[in-house]
Amino acid sequence: MADIETRNRYFDTLVATPGLAWMGQNTNHIPAHPAVTEAMHASIAAQEYNAYAPPLGFEALRQGIVDDLGIPGMSALVTEGGVNALSLIVRARCKPGTTLVTTDPTWKWPCLFAEQAGAEVIKIPIWDAATDYKLTPEQLAAAVDHRCAIVYLVDPNNPLGIRYTREEIEAFAAVARQSGALLVHDCTYRDFADGHTPALAVAPEGAVCSMSFSKWLGLAGLRIGALVGSPTLVAEFAALSPAVLGASVIAQRAAQAGLSVKAEWMETVRGIDRANKAAISEAALAVGMTLPVPHSHGNFLVLETAGTGATPEAIVEAARRDGVMIRQGAYHTERFGDRFIKVSTSVPGEWADRLAAGLAAYVETARGLNDVPALF
Repeated sequence: MADIETRNRYFDTLVATPGLAWMGQNTNHIPAHPAVTEAMHASIAAQEYNAYAPPLGFEALRQGIVDDLGIPGMSALVTEGGVNALSLIVRARCKPGTTLVTTDPTWKWPCLFAEQAGAEVIKIPIWDAATDYKLTPEQLAAAVDHRCAIVYLVDPNNPLGIRYTREEIEAFAAVARQSGALLVHDCTYRDFADGHTPALAVAPEGAVCSMSFSKWLGLAGLRIGALVGSPTLVAEFAALSPAVLGASVIAQRAAQAGLSVKAEWMETVRGIDRANKAAISEAALAVGMTLPVPHSHGNFLVLETAGTGATPEAIVEAARRDGVMIRQGAYHTERFGDRFIKVSTSVPGEWADRLAAGLAAYVETARGLNDVPALF
C-alpha cells in the first residue's frame, strides 16, 4: 500500500488541477442554492466562527435533521462529516473478539475503523445478478453470531446503487436484534433513491442512521454530517466523541439553510442527475461496457469494463489525463475491483457530456497503458 504522503500528494494534485471534473467521489458539484451561500455569507459577516458551536450541534439543525428523516422521538448528533459519525459508532462498539458484518462491495472506511479497534470484518459478497446485487436476509443470518457488534448496511449501496425495501430492512433488523448487534444504516444516498426506509422506522431502539450533507447538498469540503438514533444511543456515542467543541459553525448554518429548501433543491438536482446518467449510460454501452444496475438509486453509476479490453485503472488514468476524475473498482472492493469503474452523476451537465464524449478515447488510450501510477 502506498504511504500517506503519496496519497496526499495525489489528491493535492487533483485539487490543484484547473477545471477538473470531479466525478469519482459521489460529491455534489451542481451550483449551490442561493439560500445556502447566503447563509454562509451571513455567518461569516456576523463572525460566528469566533465561537465554538454546541457540542451536539445547533438545536435547530438537530431538529431539522430528525424531521427530515421522518422518525419522531429520535435524537441527532451533528458530526464533522458522515465518516466521523461512522467512526464514532464503530469505535464505540467494536473491540477484539467482536465482528462487523457488511457487504462486499461496501464503503471501505468503517471496515478500517473496525479493524483498527481489533474487530474482525466479515464481508458478504453481493455482486450477483441472481440476488439483484443485494444482500439477502439468509446471507446475513448465516454471517451473524453472538460476536457481532455491528451490522453495517450502506443503503443505497455505494457503489452498486441498489436499495432495500422496507421488508428487507425489517428482516435485517430482526437478524441484528436476535444477536444483540447494532444495525448501522448508512443513509448517505437516501435522497437519490426512489423510496427509502430508514432502519429507525422499524427498529427505533436497535439501530442508528448515519447522514451526510456532502452528497445531496454539496458540502463535502465543509465536513458536516450526523448520526441519528434514540436519545439513549446518541448519549452513549456523544460521551465518547472527541468533537467536544462542536462541528463547524459555518457548515451548520449552510446545512440548516439546505434543509429549508431541500424539496425544491433536490427536484433540480435529481433532474440533472437523471439526465447525466442517461448520457453516460448510452456512451458506456457504445464502448462495450455493461451496467449491472441500470437504475441506480445513488448519484453514481457502476460500469463493468470486461468488454472494453482495458483495465479499470487504465481507464481512470486515461480520463485523469483529460481532466476527468472517475474511480476504479478496487477503491471499493478487492474481490470485485477488477470488474468496474464508478462514475458520479450529481455534477454539471457539461461534465457528464465531457465524459460521455471522451469515453471511447479513454478506453482506446487505456488499452495501451502499461504503467499506471498509484490510484486512490
